[in-house]
Amino acid sequence: MKFSQRSSLIVASAISCLNQQTMISAFSPRVNIARQFGRAMVTMKAGESLPISAKEEVMSQKGHGTSEKPVMKNLRWGSDYETADNICNFNRHYAERAGYWQSTKFLEDFKKVDAENFYDAVTGKLLFTAPVGRSKDEFIKESLSHGWPSFRDEEVNWDYVRCLDNGECVSVTGTHLGHNLPDGSGNRYCINIVSVAGESE
Repeated sequence: MKFSQRSSLIVASAISCLNQQTMISAFSPRVNIARQFGRAMVTMKAGESLPISAKEEVMSQKGHGTSEKPVMKNLRWGSDYETADNICNFNRHYAERAGYWQSTKFLEDFKKVDAENFYDAVTGKLLFTAPVGRSKDEFIKESLSHGWPSFRDEEVNWDYVRCLDNGECVSVTGTHLGHNLPDGSGNRYCINIVSVAGESE
């Protein structure tokens, strides 16, 4: 759910009282302030705003491209393994084709749940939960209009998701997810379905 004005002021005051100006990075410790958006906890550092940023080194070369290992073999919704592995681990700028997510079983399965959890295709970490703060129809309508599943700040699990300065959206372990393309309503994270089609760890 979205913060009320009163709740926003309470959090802002708490952050101000901490009086800490610490650098945001992919692995830096976080102060004990949490905001609850639906099912995900958003742990904020002093003076921090969304999206939470990361340095370029989070996408450094590792054991398998930018990750330590390939994507899972049995991805959800019939997502294609080779497409997923290329986009998640050997790609920084490109995406699955617009509308690809509609060709999977996602929409069919999405009808059966109140909200869906989206897991990293490599690690199985929870990255997104949707819808939060809006209806399923609103989530689908926005995603259809942009060509990719589109998430808002309150639908992101910021324990594991970061954005680089150029808008690239990644996991803290190096999975390429998509890009932040803000619009008039705020941050909008356009995410490849293959990147978040993992099974829960």
